[in-house]
This record gives sequence, structure tokens and C-alpha cells, in this order.
Amino acid sequence: MDNIRPIRTEADYDWALAEIERYFDWQPEQGTPEADRFDVLACLIEAYEARYWAIEAPDPIDAIRQVLELRGEKQSRLAEILGSRSRASEIMNRRRPLTLANIQKIASQLPIPAEVLIQPYHVG
Repeated sequence: MDNIRPIRTEADYDWALAEIERYFDWQPEQGTPEADRFDVLACLIEAYEARYWAIEAPDPIDAIRQVLELRGEKQSRLAEILGSRSRASEIMNRRRPLTLANIQKIASQLPIPAEVLIQPYHVG
């Protein structure tokens, strides 16, 4: 594995990105030294990004709002999922917290992982 090194700086990170980029057009065959090099670079990049550029899970209500907007849907879609217009309104206006049953229904009908929906958020 030629010149693989830890990623400690932005310059190291830029180097690793440039190195791994060549594999995007040509993926090496599993079990080859090139495939091992790709895997090591990917792990190094992932670890660096997790440490310095961690992305927090979005607020559950903001996540629902964004998904509905991206899909061109309105709050009425959430009301269909939950079975109640008033319940959807209370949740989206942060007057009522999501329950486990709400989370299960939403996660099964919208592309939002349950892990996002169970995050604590402000209600009130």
C-alpha cells in the first residue's frame, strides 16, 4: 500500500481525496492490493470526517418538514400517515411530542430513519 499515511491535516485530507478519486471510475477487484488500498483510504477519510466534520442528526420535526417539502407534499400527507389532521398539526407546531407509534408510522411511510425521529427536540 504505497504511501498510505494518517490524515492529520486538511492537506492530508485533500491528498487522500485525490488518491481515492481515481478509484471512482475504476473500482479494483476485491482481494487485490488496489482494493485493499481503496478500503484503507476510505476508512481514513471516514474517520477524519467523523472527527472534524461530524454531521448531527437533524431535528425530527425539521426532518419531517424537509422530506415533505422535497417530495412536494404538504402537512396533509403527515395527517394521512398519522390518521389525524389535528395530531399532525400539533406535532409540526411542536405542541405535542412524537410517540413511538407516530415514529413507527412515519418511518414506514416516509424515507426518514427512525434513528432521526427518536432524537430529542424542543416541544412547547
